[in-house]
Amino acid sequence: MSSRSNVSHVFYRSFKTGFPSAGRSAGAYITDAAGKQYLDASGGAAVSCLGHGHPDIVAAIKDQLDKVEFAHTSFFTSEPAERLAEILSEKAPGDRWRTYYLSGGSEANEAALKLARQIQVERGQASRDHYISRQQSYHGNTLGALSVSGRKSNLELFGPVLLPNIRKIMPCFAYRWQEPEETEQAFGQRAAGELEQQIGELGADHVIAFIAETVSGATIGCVPPVPGYFAEIRRICDENGALMILDEVMCGMGRCGSLFACAEEGVVPDMITLAKGLGAGYQPIGALMVREELAEEIERGSGAFSHGHTYVGHPVACAAGLAVQQVFARDGLIPRVTRMGAKLRVALQDQFGAHDHIGDIRGRGLFQAVEIVEDRQTKAPFAASDKLAARTKKRAMDNGLICYPFAGTADGVSGDHVLLAPPFIISDEQIGELVDKLSRTIDEVIADAL
Repeated sequence: MSSRSNVSHVFYRSFKTGFPSAGRSAGAYITDAAGKQYLDASGGAAVSCLGHGHPDIVAAIKDQLDKVEFAHTSFFTSEPAERLAEILSEKAPGDRWRTYYLSGGSEANEAALKLARQIQVERGQASRDHYISRQQSYHGNTLGALSVSGRKSNLELFGPVLLPNIRKIMPCFAYRWQEPEETEQAFGQRAAGELEQQIGELGADHVIAFIAETVSGATIGCVPPVPGYFAEIRRICDENGALMILDEVMCGMGRCGSLFACAEEGVVPDMITLAKGLGAGYQPIGALMVREELAEEIERGSGAFSHGHTYVGHPVACAAGLAVQQVFARDGLIPRVTRMGAKLRVALQDQFGAHDHIGDIRGRGLFQAVEIVEDRQTKAPFAASDKLAARTKKRAMDNGLICYPFAGTADGVSGDHVLLAPPFIISDEQIGELVDKLSRTIDEVIADAL
């Protein structure tokens, strides 16, 4: 035991950062143990979609604890697990779905990769041994999910131990990748065309699946696909027997203005992964949703998914997820996301639309980002050595604002953006507070950098 009694025994994410202790939370705010209040404008990492301390979710959790606190899914199912899966199936695009519960987004994407491989093998296509994903993407921190992610910072450290059978194509990131004379439609076709090119190089009989975030998350900051992009991706997957996995861990569950972000793209993927807003932060829960026809292939074949964790389908986590869906429906919160998202976009545009160091304002619903640049005209980013994202996060906290800055936006090394994902219950006044505090923060950080 350490002789230094004032040293924490918690293994923090960073040894160079001091963290205030969260004391209490309510609505859109978290208050630390010293009494300082912070507007939670990012829901942590786009998690707290209902804000903090919602009485209905807390009550549902307490009620489930009084009934059954844990029952392993190799022995039992549970009522909240069954009811939540039924709601998700009813609301997802396309026909029927089955839901495999997990404890978070990384686990959900890891399970999707494994299930995709098992489906291909049970189809008699064991030669399929490669996945295709996108550069500057993020799908989780387990080794398989990290392998299909495209964050350079992670790949540099863990690259030697990641899966080798991964190919990556360009992201559908128009602000950075669209050519000056290129239309959005042409850019989307070119971006999707890289998938067809990679499949051609590998041979279709070697491709298991393509995985992508429907609306890109933290790595490049709330980038919606251009119109027609995912329709072309769907066509290419179908023609080559590859499965299509859409990662909605961050952008799904109403965050972009529809319960499933892919519904706005007019496509039905083969699998959808969920987390974050699924439990709204009240319990750790993720999910892998798979189309009924694909689940039936396993059912007719081996009869079991060769995968599992102790806490999958945890009754209390499922009860929280079920209560979140009930509150969404009762309070009309998904349509509200569209309305409040439009207000947030207007406020951001009014404040930053002519700002010398804001290159782009983008997003969908209550999933918005501003990209910080050194030169607005050329889109040149600040140098990575300026550490703008880290300094923005700290200064925002000083100013009583929780937001989600990230570095490497432009090319994986340089470039910075600030992601905003406030709760669906945010008020007009709180939008004003958010933008005022963000504006002050960005101006202070840039003044220090110049």
